[in-house]
Amino acid sequence: MEAAGGSGTAFAVLVREHQSMVFSIALHFLGDATLAEDIAQDVFLELHRNLKSIESPAHLNFWLRRVTSRKCIDHVRKARIRPRVGLEDAPEPSVPGRFSDPLMSRQLRQLVAGLPERVRMMIVLRYQEEMEPSEIAETLQVPVGTVKSTLHRGLELLRGKMERVSKKGLV
Repeated sequence: MEAAGGSGTAFAVLVREHQSMVFSIALHFLGDATLAEDIAQDVFLELHRNLKSIESPAHLNFWLRRVTSRKCIDHVRKARIRPRVGLEDAPEPSVPGRFSDPLMSRQLRQLVAGLPERVRMMIVLRYQEEMEPSEIAETLQVPVGTVKSTLHRGLELLRGKMERVSKKGLV
């Protein structure tokens, strides 16, 4: 992007405009604010190095989502850990939580965190970032049919897990 190419101020504007999206993807995938901040910082450092290759605002959005997705998946694979929900994210026991966002339920976040990395990223991009399957396919560089079938299987896995948890009386 020419306008942002040489100016530190213009780059700072790009970061401010897109930091919430990058952080949101990382947070919902990793379940850890500190790790999400680290991933976001890595993404924007990489953006700074590759800024000349960005062709348009739409390309920038696509690029940021793709790089964030890859860095999150790579982090989990390298660390061999599953995301965890921090205590600060858990609602007070005496206060019932509001569930206006389906990914905000603590139990659901834990169940989503237990999904395989690729499935989890597609769920986050679809339901948190509200991306269409075609956008997810382009971002993750997989066929649209793969996205649709993976989302379907992922939702089936979540339903099954929810049923098992409900039967145990944990929900």
